[in-house]
Amino acid sequence: MLTRLMGTIRFGPLFWTQFLGAFNDNFFKNALVILITFRSVHVLGIPPEQMVAFSAAVFMLPYFLFSAAAGRLADKVDKATLIRVTKVAEVVVMGLGAAGFLLGDALLLLGVLFLMGLQSTVFGPVKYAILPGHLEEDELVAGNALIETGTYLAILLGTIAGGLLINLPSGDLVVAVGVVSTALGGLLAAQRIPAAPSVAPDQAVALGDLVPGPGLFRLLTAYRPIWLSILGITWFWTLGAVLLSLFPTYTKDVLGGDESVATLFLALFSVGIGLGSLLCHRLSRERVELGLVPVGAFGMTVFLLDLWWIGVPWEAEASALNAAALLQTVTGLRIAFDLVALSLFGGFLIVPLYSFVQWRSEPQERAQIIAGNNIVNAIGITSGSLVLMGGFAVGFDAVDVLLGLAATNVVVAVVMYTQVAEYLLRFAAWIVSFGVYRLAVQGEERIPADGPCLIVCNHVTFIDWFVIMAAVRRQLRFVVYHKYAQMPLISFFFRQNRVIPIAGKSEDPALLEQAMSQIDEALQQGWAVLIFPEGGLTSDGDLLPFRKGIEHILQRTPVPVIPMALTGLWGSFFSRKDGSAFRRPFRRVWSRIWVTVGEAMEPSDVTAERAQEAVRALRQDKAA
Repeated sequence: MLTRLMGTIRFGPLFWTQFLGAFNDNFFKNALVILITFRSVHVLGIPPEQMVAFSAAVFMLPYFLFSAAAGRLADKVDKATLIRVTKVAEVVVMGLGAAGFLLGDALLLLGVLFLMGLQSTVFGPVKYAILPGHLEEDELVAGNALIETGTYLAILLGTIAGGLLINLPSGDLVVAVGVVSTALGGLLAAQRIPAAPSVAPDQAVALGDLVPGPGLFRLLTAYRPIWLSILGITWFWTLGAVLLSLFPTYTKDVLGGDESVATLFLALFSVGIGLGSLLCHRLSRERVELGLVPVGAFGMTVFLLDLWWIGVPWEAEASALNAAALLQTVTGLRIAFDLVALSLFGGFLIVPLYSFVQWRSEPQERAQIIAGNNIVNAIGITSGSLVLMGGFAVGFDAVDVLLGLAATNVVVAVVMYTQVAEYLLRFAAWIVSFGVYRLAVQGEERIPADGPCLIVCNHVTFIDWFVIMAAVRRQLRFVVYHKYAQMPLISFFFRQNRVIPIAGKSEDPALLEQAMSQIDEALQQGWAVLIFPEGGLTSDGDLLPFRKGIEHILQRTPVPVIPMALTGLWGSFFSRKDGSAFRRPFRRVWSRIWVTVGEAMEPSDVTAERAQEAVRALRQDKAA
């Protein structure tokens, strides 16, 4: 998937446009930082040690000022055209930057840095908003994984290139030529991006949009899962920014290392993010898998705590420790492993969250939401930097900061997972389907991406709905026997997933009528509703007769019927083979299970018997 996607016109040019842009930003910024730091450059009376922080603020300022307008503009015009305009602007801006380096004019270079921030502010919403339009749903995670991998590698390479080239004998000239050449390369790549027509051509972009207002905030918070995903993305970028700012201090004061160690840490962090993003794509099976978000948060906490646990491993020596010497020590290898693992799990966090925001956003609002996300990110990064500065001012050291980051990561995770149960639901489903069993899915493309449908499936175990949740990309409304929905612990998940409890007519006619009304309402709202027409778990592995409730549902709301079969779960810990379930915990662990989806049936052709035969046919060639 990844290699194929890189070779497509739909994605390849966008990837290289983004990669070269991120490279150039960091190439220019680090060359400027080295210039200011080591040539003792003063601008406007600001000393060099404060100029570095000031330059970072100059670059971030456009994100606060112009992101809202950039998002509305990206929704209004053709996104590919807007990308090309930003790349032309980058060539012009980098031409001014080249003049600044050649003239040694630090004030001009700061002005260029602001314009770079403005160009990145406009480009940011477009690069993410264009992905859902150019990629299929099953390509979205792969696309985001590649974008995140490319971004961090570009940051790494650009930072290293800027630091190395500016120190050459003719470093100013080399950097001047380099930034203009890279901008031209990005412009050439952008020319090949296919058109992405406007989704909201009537969108108004007024001067008042230059300042983010209540309207943008209402848009971001209208759908709580998107808002909390944005906060999760913001926390990731904040944590990353704090760690990158911490590396020099941690290197010098805790490890007694030199600049090569700080560069090594940056490289390890960037490589870890790339590996995590690519691994996330593989583990998510080409779908937006929120179940990996808790895995990412847990892993980040573990390795932050291990870095804190290492503490100050040795007394600093008179001569600074270089990267090669560090990696010859057991503790140095442990620190390196922790950094790679920490950032790898960060990839598990960031890729699903970005994909989720793109996936769940309305097309005509997507770029505005991503622009709003950039504003929140900028606020988080700036706040994180201020907190870090304040912590150092009151006496905290780098090791204390690591503990603070780990503790904050736990708090953020708890808030996210208690407020949006979908994360934990998807995590539980992912663990069951890929940690306890080996799930295979066949025919999922037969489930329509949107619009109402009724899915009918055989009922083998108490965890059938978890397995199906992991197998199917689309959100489903499940209809479950009311006593199952009242079982301890699992009832929490049922409530959070808006499961519809149902009872037999002779058992509770009022509850049955209520369930039918809820099913009818869900279908009319465009949901895919899944029912288990057998009315109970199989006790012998074979299908029970399908009840007539399916016919009553279709009489009230005629919708396509999708047959689905679960196979491979009979005989597991959760099934009733040889008696009641939950008696032998290691039965069929890590065995292959299947979810097989059949062709849609017209509602007028469906009876309980025909639906049963359709499901039986799907499972007949596999072990029950």
